[in-house]
Amino acid sequence: MSRIVRSSVILAVAALLLGGLIFYYQRTPAGGARIPSGHAESERGHAHGEGAVELSDAKVTAAGIELEKAGPAVLKSGLLLNGIIQANQENLVQVTPRFPGIVRDVRKRIGDKVSKGDLLGSIESNQSLTSYELRAPIAGTIIDRQVSLGDYASEQKPAFTITDLSTVWVDLSVPRRDLGRVSAGDTVLIDAEDGGTHIEAKISYVSPVGSSDTQSSLARAVVSNAELRLRPGLFVTGRVLLAAKPVDIAVKTNALQTLENRTVVFVRNGDSFEPRDVKTGDRDPEHVEIVFGLFPGDLYAAKNSFVIKAELAKGTAAHEH
Repeated sequence: MSRIVRSSVILAVAALLLGGLIFYYQRTPAGGARIPSGHAESERGHAHGEGAVELSDAKVTAAGIELEKAGPAVLKSGLLLNGIIQANQENLVQVTPRFPGIVRDVRKRIGDKVSKGDLLGSIESNQSLTSYELRAPIAGTIIDRQVSLGDYASEQKPAFTITDLSTVWVDLSVPRRDLGRVSAGDTVLIDAEDGGTHIEAKISYVSPVGSSDTQSSLARAVVSNAELRLRPGLFVTGRVLLAAKPVDIAVKTNALQTLENRTVVFVRNGDSFEPRDVKTGDRDPEHVEIVFGLFPGDLYAAKNSFVIKAELAKGTAAHEH
């Protein structure tokens, strides 16, 4: 065999060996275990779904998980104040007997709702020995009653107290260091501490005098109470808004969870929730800005998102065992 032919054969064999080696390393991961043909795509698909938690719509509803869409919001910073709900004194009436006498009839009790003109009771006058009626001068709710059947009723003491609870006063205590930051007309977000949404109102009055006991002054908001969420005597908190910042993408604060020292939001994808790493920015009591990690319109778990974290932890523990 000529020298030229032998050289050609050697080159051809070397090319075949080199091609085989390239093919082998393309089909073999860095760890050395070879992936059989047809399984590469399934391995990539498994990695993509890693950490996802499957929950049907029925399970989401049963767990009380609320779904929200990531999107624009206005972050509101403000001054947090403690307060108390009071009956609106401008809509409160005390019904007092015109003449002293004996209570012969009582028609209404504390808590009863009355219309203007409703009969409350009747009293036999000591002077004329004839009975006269007590009627409701306004529509509202009876919040106090100081007479019972057979009692002696005096014109010096109210028999019934009626108030219209469709509006109430929320009296907020403003520390002296913050008095210059609160003015009539400011917007205040009231938390009734009943799990419901905040109630927006306006400061209608800031007292020009202070309290020597608390070293604070009073700021009052007249608040609509059509649903009777606000009950006189209960404590509330109010956040007086001082600044507002619009952001492009925000989520509810209760959507944030921590996984292995990472801040995540559980994003809904079909019947699954995937933990999405996020970077947060500014926040207020209800929303937090998302700087990186979410897109507008992403559907995420807000309220009770910790349920998904718990399910993920159970799945991880089962896998380890």
